[in-house]
Amino acid sequence: MVEIQDTLVSFDLFRECFCCDLHSCGGACCVEGDAGAPLALEEIGELEEAAEALRDELTPDALSVIDAQGVAYIDKDGQMVTSIVDGKDCVFAVKNAEGITLCAIDRACREGRLDIRKPISCALYPVRVSRVGDMTALNYNRWSICEGACKLGRELKLPLYKFLKEPLVRAFGQEWWDECDLVCGELKKQGYLD
Repeated sequence: MVEIQDTLVSFDLFRECFCCDLHSCGGACCVEGDAGAPLALEEIGELEEAAEALRDELTPDALSVIDAQGVAYIDKDGQMVTSIVDGKDCVFAVKNAEGITLCAIDRACREGRLDIRKPISCALYPVRVSRVGDMTALNYNRWSICEGACKLGRELKLPLYKFLKEPLVRAFGQEWWDECDLVCGELKKQGYLD
């Protein structure tokens, strides 16, 4: 790991290549797993606004969950996460015409219909944020459902940190990302990266 400002960044963010390939995975990260997406407390209000704005787009089952328990719950590890339907689908998961699962919040935001963005943990995936003492740690979470994204990333020669530039800037700032980019260049020069 390398320290960038107040974060510890895994070398995997520089070493591994990645580019989401929804046609390969079908948007499985919105429906697979054993809990919802990790949330910061300040995101819950925005998700409540999004749920209200997107009621006509969410599934009846998702609306039932939201009406019964809200947009978030505390999982078995004590982490606040997005509510899920039947133990898997995020309540904001919707399918497009091709049957690919998308985030209703992200879709509405990209289409200019909503000013709220999807949770930062979703935007940063497959990077997971954790705490190590007083530091924030960024690690790459390898998952078989992302094999197509890894393959496409290698074809494009797109390092994970560059693929995630927008959410990394959103989470840590432009100055942090610029330093991250400089660190990658230095690691290459010193032979730490292939």
